[in-house]
Amino acid sequence: MEATLNTTVSAAEKFISSFSNFKSALLQSQPAMVERALAALHTQDFPTTRVEDWKYTRTARIAHENWSIINAAAKVDITPYVIPGLNAELIVFVNGFLRDDLSAYSNALDVSIKADKTHEAIDFPCANIFQSLNAAYSTSVLHIHIAKNKVRTAPLHILHIMADEMAMAQPIITIHAEKSAELEVVESFVCVKDQKSFCNRLLNVHVDENAIVSLHKIQAEGDHSFMMNEDSIHIEKNGRFNINTLTIDGGWVRNNLNISLDGENIETHLNGIFLPRRKQFVDNHSKVDHRFPNCNSNELYKGILNDNSVGVFNGKVYVQPDAQKTNAFQSNKNVLLSNEAQMNTKPELEIYADDVKCSHGTTTGQMDDSALFYLKSRGLSDESARKLLSTAFVNDVISKVDNEAVREYVITELVKRDLLFV
Repeated sequence: MEATLNTTVSAAEKFISSFSNFKSALLQSQPAMVERALAALHTQDFPTTRVEDWKYTRTARIAHENWSIINAAAKVDITPYVIPGLNAELIVFVNGFLRDDLSAYSNALDVSIKADKTHEAIDFPCANIFQSLNAAYSTSVLHIHIAKNKVRTAPLHILHIMADEMAMAQPIITIHAEKSAELEVVESFVCVKDQKSFCNRLLNVHVDENAIVSLHKIQAEGDHSFMMNEDSIHIEKNGRFNINTLTIDGGWVRNNLNISLDGENIETHLNGIFLPRRKQFVDNHSKVDHRFPNCNSNELYKGILNDNSVGVFNGKVYVQPDAQKTNAFQSNKNVLLSNEAQMNTKPELEIYADDVKCSHGTTTGQMDDSALFYLKSRGLSDESARKLLSTAFVNDVISKVDNEAVREYVITELVKRDLLFV
């Protein structure tokens, strides 16, 4: 009997075939990292729903498309995407490529637009295909560095614009706040049109001792967009890190947020809202790793799902044996506005210390009929009553956004999309 050769080509091999001639933005500064990522891609494929962390997340819609890395040279009007009243320095990416001609920032923050600073070396684990793809075919690398004891009063706005049909963006961002420094970053994701696009962004944040970093992430692309955000956060002794993930719009959104508490007396707050509709999909995966004593983490995510949308929340909190006196709280609450909407939620705690205060919980249900009846009896239409209750439901998360300009912008965008009532 003649032996037959297995000529089956994996989805990953098909996917990367069109990028084989593209040189990663990391290649010059970290060739070993690129080599490791390329090697990993030969062993990885797109995860299926048989993989626990991807049980409800279908990646075939990304894997089977013919994406292109497009460095758009055309002028892009950024005016609609500038946040009114923010008064921030601005860094603009178009299709994942850093655009100095559209950006407006100084070097006071020691902002580097090149990937050649060895003290800001990137070391992502290439644990999944999306991480490996980004390192192997990075479009641009941005280092943000704030020096010891510096307090930046004005925020930094990083604007990601998808401008072309079938464009794939793969930017890498690193943020390093040295000892006792303070920095606020606003990161927003938009599409020029509701075109099919894929933004696969990696973020690495290092918060040194006594430093404070706040991040507001606004996701507002469109029905045909795909967005993969991989966030890796390391916090040292007495550090503070706060993140608000505000998913306003997006066809397919996956947020992987991994936070390591690498010292004592650390405090971190994770807040999020997501309001998918039509056939949109939003997946929030978070991991908070308590490794040292006397640390606090608070996590609150709320979702409002309509039409045939699907939501996922999987939050894991680890309390290691040495992490005594830990306070860790996690909550996910969801409202389904239609019988066809689906929410898959799984908050988890793994505790290996005995002197801790930890809790986690989740609720998913329909809108309160008695509250709807009360509001309609006061003259509101059914639609207005539902919007008013939706507004009240997410308000406690939105109110945690302490930057007034960001908060007002998010509310305006939600009202513009007919999701909230003000």
